[in-house]
This record gives sequence, C-alpha cells and structure tokens, in this order.
Amino acid sequence: MKFTKMHGIGNDYVYVNLFEETVENPAEVAIRVSDRHFGIGGDGLILIGPSDKAAVRMRMFNADGSEAEMCGNGLRCVSKYVFDRKIVEQTSFPVETGAGILTVEITPGANGLAATARINMGEPRLTRGEIPMTGPAEERAVNQKLKIKDREFEFTAVSMGNPHCVIFLDENLDAFEIEKYGPEIEHHSLFPKRINVEFVVQQGENELNQRTWERGSAETLACGTGASAVCVAANLLGLSGRSTLIHLKGGDLNIEWSEEDNCIYKTGPATEVFTGEINL
Repeated sequence: MKFTKMHGIGNDYVYVNLFEETVENPAEVAIRVSDRHFGIGGDGLILIGPSDKAAVRMRMFNADGSEAEMCGNGLRCVSKYVFDRKIVEQTSFPVETGAGILTVEITPGANGLAATARINMGEPRLTRGEIPMTGPAEERAVNQKLKIKDREFEFTAVSMGNPHCVIFLDENLDAFEIEKYGPEIEHHSLFPKRINVEFVVQQGENELNQRTWERGSAETLACGTGASAVCVAANLLGLSGRSTLIHLKGGDLNIEWSEEDNCIYKTGPATEVFTGEINL
C-alpha cells in the first residue's frame, strides 16, 4: 500500500489515496500503520477518496481503529494533498467528512503548492443531545462540574461534528497530569460516544494555551476541532473574543467564530513529511 505521512502542527496521520489504492479493513490498517515502533507511526489513518457530494471525501480512523467524524488538522492535510497533486485545482472547494460537507480555502505559496488552509468548520453544536452527552437533550453544558479522581473540574461541552469537553485551568499546563485525568474523562458515563478533552490556560487577551487528550489516540500535539471548541467555550465564558490565537504543543492556530454565519473558521499550515510503501 502506498501512503503519505503528513502532519498539521504535529498532529500526524498516515494518508492513503483511494483514487489509486484499496483499503479493505481500514480499522485494522489504522492500528497497524499507527504503531510508532512496528508500523509507520501516527495518530491514525486518513483515507482520501472520491465523493458524489463534494470534491473529495475524507475518512478518519484513530490509532485504536475507531472511526471518528472529523479532524481539523487532518482536513488541512487532505486539502494540501489533493491541491498539490492537482486532484482538485480550485483554491476553494468542498470536502465530505463524517461531520458533513466542509469548505476549504487554500493559500498557495511561491512554489504553487498549498502553504496554508482556511477551513469553514461549520457551526458549533452546544446542546447535550448534539454533543452527545447524558441529560436533557436541549440543555447546554456550560461550566458544569465534573468530579474525576481527586479533583473537581468545570467543563463546557461543544461539538464540532465530534465531541469535546473543554476544561480551563489556573495552573502550569505543562506540568498538568493529562495522562491521569484525560482517559477518565474520555470514558466517563456522561459521554456515551466517549469524548475529546481539552485542557486550557489563558495566556492573554484572545490568546490561549491548549493540551488535548484525543479520543482513541491519547495526547496529541494538536487538535483542530479541539481548538475550535476551545474558542467557542472561551467566548461563552467571557474569557476571549470571537477571534483567538491558540497555542498547541505542535504549533499555533488562528480560530474565528464568525458573527455573520455562526461558523468557525480555522487557519493553519499542513506539512508533507514523506511518502512510501508498506506491506500489509
């Protein structure tokens, strides 16, 4: 199987072009290729293929083989992949994802290849039924208390087509024990489909630091849908405006929650690392 390794500010996946390749058991393949010792290494597998609804289709599988609805960093890489290879020649085009049809705007660099991608992530979904989480379906979960082990956190739940639990901290984020609390929240009974968890510290006005415990993949260096959810949660809590610079372990993302259409716009880079072949 031919593949391409790409990352969006450190959130790395193995990409396979279904216009040329066939993947029979993507869940099994995701587990195999994601292994950083015996495989290629990555946070998961992303398949790029034809769509009857958009320019291309993206499917995402976590490192544990579970299929997820969306990945913002992955979508930027998909966009760069199809633009650089002229599968799609327009600088603005729709992509079919598990979270719906999302629109991408490419900014080419001096070499003609995609330098950055701005993605319309769609509207945030804020009710318990949309997250999904237990409780009254039409109720929002904003600044809710959650007891985990020896600590009580306050969280705000946001769906960007996939579920996020955003927790603001007032402590050293680098020293925070994410491995202790992240998996407990991911698998908490409040969240029937599990959940991604963002731990956030405010750095300044409209500037936030974020660490992500990603559902099915443990801690990742970046999470685009997570950064989008963080922007929404910070605005709802009065900690940030609608335009936010978010620092993640792998790099920075600019997130804007537009007042005009209520959609989230995310801008950032995508990087191709290498291509190769693997025997499955």
